[in-house]
Amino acid sequence: MRITFAPWGETLAELTDAARRAEAAGAEVIWVPELHRSATVAAAALAAATERARIGTGIALAFTRSPMTTALEALDLDELSGGRFVLGLGTGVQRLNEDWHNVPFGKPVRHMRETVRNVRRFWESCTTGEPIDLPGEEEPMRIRGYQRPFGVQRTRIPVYLAAMGPAMTRLAGTIGDGWISHELCSPRYLAERVLPELETGIGRAEGKKREDLDVVVSACCSVAGDRATALRRVSGLVGFYASVRTYTDFFAFHGLAEQQQAVIDAFRNGTGAEHLAETVSTDMIDALTMAGGRDEVAERVAGYAGLADSVKLSPPTHGLTAAETRAAQDELLALLPDLTGSAS
Repeated sequence: MRITFAPWGETLAELTDAARRAEAAGAEVIWVPELHRSATVAAAALAAATERARIGTGIALAFTRSPMTTALEALDLDELSGGRFVLGLGTGVQRLNEDWHNVPFGKPVRHMRETVRNVRRFWESCTTGEPIDLPGEEEPMRIRGYQRPFGVQRTRIPVYLAAMGPAMTRLAGTIGDGWISHELCSPRYLAERVLPELETGIGRAEGKKREDLDVVVSACCSVAGDRATALRRVSGLVGFYASVRTYTDFFAFHGLAEQQQAVIDAFRNGTGAEHLAETVSTDMIDALTMAGGRDEVAERVAGYAGLADSVKLSPPTHGLTAAETRAAQDELLALLPDLTGSAS
């Protein structure tokens, strides 16, 4: 099981320093998200700052860029990293796409399928001058008279898809080189809800086998010598997702429906998002995150063995000050060599 890492940094300099430390500790992929920074710009900074680890967007928003722009950015990042780039794509939610970015969400599964098709076709044809004529309901592409005047590092860059719902998860199994989980994904949820959908999707792709798909589970890790500190640091993350009704089925699956409702009620009654951590129970934290001392967190991470191919570790950030997040990341990075087997 591969150990990968999603670093945090208050500045790009701090982000790249954390990436270098994670690489030195044995992390095989360094992932960057897209919300408070551009995923592709942050990936470029990490590609220039590292030497061995692959660099992945975890994730870049698929619909807020044209497929051609996504394809070009990926080619540049692959060149900058010397063939180490992984293109991780996700849909985002409808409100984010339409209200924040003013782009149509459409039918997201179909939209993602056409986006990935276009990106891959562009990679294959951009240096040959071959015309591209792809029909589509969401992303038609018609390119003539275009030829990239310089070569590419690879014509097939790995494409990973983030998915939580069953239809998008099946699509990831069918067309993806990898699947990336939601920030909360327990081993039991992965085994019982996700893997069967991925297997169904894999079965729809001719000649594809389970080992052809990299299953990447995201695990928010809060490591501290004092268990109370570890739990407190990650409670804001759980509180944030528990306040959203979209995740009702997810919490109910873990037997946490009543506890989620308590968080929702508190939010409706005026509890600010920054205080939702106070409404989160220890049961919720233990079920959905990796929190505790070094040995406890290492044991929890090992619980994904035989289910996930890769674990993407990240420090807690929700509701924490920069100093608190920095301390949490430092403790997680100190544990990383034990998890990767690179400890001296």
